[in-house]
Amino acid sequence: MSNEYKRNHYVPEWYQRRFLLPGQKNAELYYLNFKPKQFIDSKGRVYTDKAVRRRGVSVCFAQDDLYTIAFRNIDPKIIEKQFFGEIDARGMGAVDYFENFTHPSVNNPAFEAMILFMSTQKLRTPKGLEWLAQKSKTVNKHTVLRKMWEFQKLYCAIWTECVWQIADASNSPVKFIVSDHPVTVYNRVCGPRSVRCRGPNDPEIWLNGTHTLYPLSANKILILTNLSWVRNPYQSELSFRPNPNPIRGAIFKYNDIQTLRQLTEQEVIDINYILKRRAYNFIAAAKEEWLFPEDRVSTPKWNEYGGGYLLMPDPRSIHLGGEVFIGHRDGGVSHFDAYGRRPWQSDYGKEGKGLGEAGTLNRFQGEFARMFGPSRRGRAFQFMSLDNERDSDEFHQYHLGLERRKPRGNSK
Repeated sequence: MSNEYKRNHYVPEWYQRRFLLPGQKNAELYYLNFKPKQFIDSKGRVYTDKAVRRRGVSVCFAQDDLYTIAFRNIDPKIIEKQFFGEIDARGMGAVDYFENFTHPSVNNPAFEAMILFMSTQKLRTPKGLEWLAQKSKTVNKHTVLRKMWEFQKLYCAIWTECVWQIADASNSPVKFIVSDHPVTVYNRVCGPRSVRCRGPNDPEIWLNGTHTLYPLSANKILILTNLSWVRNPYQSELSFRPNPNPIRGAIFKYNDIQTLRQLTEQEVIDINYILKRRAYNFIAAAKEEWLFPEDRVSTPKWNEYGGGYLLMPDPRSIHLGGEVFIGHRDGGVSHFDAYGRRPWQSDYGKEGKGLGEAGTLNRFQGEFARMFGPSRRGRAFQFMSLDNERDSDEFHQYHLGLERRKPRGNSK
């Protein structure tokens, strides 16, 4: 049997290369093993292997025969060659598109390739496969790989309806690290030792307070946040977002993508700490010192990064409503609310009734203005132009006034 495709990269080589330093001639990263091997010499002395080594991207985040199957009359390498081959090829262009995204660009093939690539990336790592095995209650490798194939779009609908934010670390001397589970989730009330984070488990993305992080390169990161959480961060982080069913269609709005957020060095360090704590066994970075963000993290408390809002998009660029109408050639019209529900569903558009999300969003806009000042941390594209970089003094005072009118029943 040929050795081609025997060494399975669960984090593609082309993705790892996005984290090399500019002008770097060799394709090597500093590679940290959380559980370095131990060995015993001839005199019975126990030694522990070095935790950090410099490795080429052809060696990092790879495992022999991770995807190899052994069915009669089926190529044992079909998953690596055909399934991941096509998804990775399209994903590479999609990651590049979103790293360099600017409004008012619209590229539906890139978006579709991006969410499918991210969804399979979350499942294909050793952590993802162990999670699938746990959920499927099986240790049979073939069954787990079949489940991965079946549920490759598991996360796509929820992510489609999230608020997308592309944040920039160009002004920070510290850059993003690479994880062995690069599609990372964070919920501020689910610390690394919580039940929801034990073993291969992550907080579910359909919980209101769960963010999804995916570094696009050393300088850019994609952060996905449930719309329900941005509109109301005073509810339970562990309650389900509206319409949590992940297996369905969804509508994506390019105009709502927030761009131009410049991260500080401390924010990058805090994000790297989250990436590291949610990794499984390995992380890598262009510089060795970046592998240890815990040495410089802003707080040891999992729920307090950025005052609890490190990963939040700017709520001042969030609007209410969000109902979508799609016309068809036969004259029919399809309706969706902001959470993908249809008109015949009993809870269609219920968040917009009464004070609802209007009260909590107004309050949060005011709180955000007080915490971070009049300059926007992210800017969406509305009314054919980007949101203002900075609120006027009058508008800033208006936002501050919104916080004082706190709706009943939503105390933090």
